Amino acid sequence: MALSLFVTSCSDDDSNDGGMNNTSVELFASNNSNGNITVYDFSSGMNGSSRTLLTASTAADGVYYNSSSESVFQASRSGNNLEGFMNIDDILDGSSISVGITGTSDMMSPREVAVNGNLFVVADNADVDGDTNTPDGRLYIYNMSGGNFTLRNVITTNFKLWGITFNGNDLYAVVDATNELAVFTNFLSNTSTTTLSASKRIAIEGIVRTHGITYDAGSDVLVMTDIALASNGQDDGGFHVIENFTNKLNSTANGATLAMSSQIRVAGSATMLGNPVDVAYDADTETVYIAEAGNGGGRILAFNDIGSGGNLTPSFNSALASASSVYLSSN
Repeated sequence: MALSLFVTSCSDDDSNDGGMNNTSVELFASNNSNGNITVYDFSSGMNGSSRTLLTASTAADGVYYNSSSESVFQASRSGNNLEGFMNIDDILDGSSISVGITGTSDMMSPREVAVNGNLFVVADNADVDGDTNTPDGRLYIYNMSGGNFTLRNVITTNFKLWGITFNGNDLYAVVDATNELAVFTNFLSNTSTTTLSASKRIAIEGIVRTHGITYDAGSDVLVMTDIALASNGQDDGGFHVIENFTNKLNSTANGATLAMSSQIRVAGSATMLGNPVDVAYDADTETVYIAEAGNGGGRILAFNDIGSGGNLTPSFNSALASASSVYLSSN
């Protein structure tokens, strides 16, 4: 079974068509409440419809959609494996979908997924060495071929993982439990199972604890979320938008801090951001989509008039219990 895939993260597949109207804008969301996949249609604006596809998983993260094959993928946390569902575009709300592409249960706590060609990278935030005082994590690299996911290799990191996204062949990873961003240059050239240090790490001023990340190459915009205190899942979260990101990253030395003055922060009681665990970005409409796991039990939120940031009210708000991951497809 051959699929045509390309470089992307689990969070953003934006067409960057220079501002022309998209014929299709869909947001795919996974959750840790029942493992189903919810699809929101924003083609006509923020008053979008939704449908839910029922899966056999009971908890999931890391959702990704491929429009050319009409296939949706997620990292099953109940099965600890990747699963793919084929030809889902015309499936009705409330219908059960069957796994068409499957892989072995190698992982312990899968979170985000980033995709480059036929290679799927999954961030796993389970403790590696049995010592919770030493931060570590694993990146599982799978090759998708012939209707199966085959484990190629595993990279162990010296920091805790959560969100990941590709920029070309470079992998960006949040450093969980911190406000840092890690960069792995030419990540997929590491083909053996090994321990690997990041090529570069920088701190993002203003963030307390980051989880979600997405990058849009066409607009050169990076968005990271801030869950702040894990004990407060209701109102202390936020997200940061960093425009002209490549120059700002290159201008920030390894181990240094990217200043708050170079970012836009959205946070405050009106935002409903308490535990924003994942993010997607639509460059055409400059809209940020959030998987909010905490506030009200879980929500999908959107912000489309960000300006200089601040305590903004969401332009879209829909309950989704234990929302865990979002992926935007616009064509």
